[in-house]
Amino acid sequence: MKKIFISIILILLSIKAQSQQEPQYTQYMYNPTLVNPAYAGSKGYTSIYGLYRAQWVGLDGAPQTINLSVNKPISASNLGYGVSIVKDRIGPSDETQFAIDLSYSLFFDNDYRLAFGIKTTANLLNVDYSKLNQYNQGESILQNNITNRFSPNIGAGFYLYNKKGYFGASIPMLLDTKKYDDLSNSGVNQRYHLYFIGGKVFNLSNDVKFKPAFISKIVSGSPFQLDLSGNFIFNDKFTIGASYRMSSSLSAMVGFQINDKLFIGYGYDRETTKLSGYNSGSHEIFLQFNLFENNKKIETPRFF
Repeated sequence: MKKIFISIILILLSIKAQSQQEPQYTQYMYNPTLVNPAYAGSKGYTSIYGLYRAQWVGLDGAPQTINLSVNKPISASNLGYGVSIVKDRIGPSDETQFAIDLSYSLFFDNDYRLAFGIKTTANLLNVDYSKLNQYNQGESILQNNITNRFSPNIGAGFYLYNKKGYFGASIPMLLDTKKYDDLSNSGVNQRYHLYFIGGKVFNLSNDVKFKPAFISKIVSGSPFQLDLSGNFIFNDKFTIGASYRMSSSLSAMVGFQINDKLFIGYGYDRETTKLSGYNSGSHEIFLQFNLFENNKKIETPRFF
């Protein structure tokens, strides 16, 4: 093995410093249900989303995340729902999360809508300590692997939006849970994360739009985290932009609307911390597939 132990220590130190207990995404603006259940069904049609993220490439045991999700409105009602699966692997740990979102929307005369949502999750955690280089063979806390440890959770959020912009707040996991209770002195707890998201689309010309967005994350006992992004959209087809994660990384993003239903995007992150010397950056690719009612194209595209 290639010094897995050293790599894992670096990862855990970074996680402790940044409280990255929930996966982070560069292209969060395309699928806000990842952090806010109130988004489910807000587009008015079925949206299917798939994402793969390889973080800190070149660092052994670095995080890898796969997300598959679908959300849609419920016909003849103010309700929407979503289902998602997130698989997150970091070093010897492998965690799978199953989530169901349910939203209810209020409609206002000024074209605004206010949605409230709840999220229920089921997490399965596996940790294989044999993947670590153990310098003190026989260490008791590393002898008992964790196999399919189950932990449920619940979250909530609200989402205010119209055709041009949005703002939301959410806590995807309200319950504090201890993840590695075999390590009694580790203090590795799943703390709740408070998210704020927002964005707006501006028409710069007939062919060019500008879409700034942000996501912020607040975790008890950890530094405030803020992502700022800006994307230019050309002819409603090609998207290019950049983002900055405060005191963490710079990112570049591109996307292409292949046809009325399919959008593909790519993001690249480069660390601005000391961790940059141990990896070649992070890569993120996603696909979004939209299914319109009666197979009809929507008249006004939504860019969030």
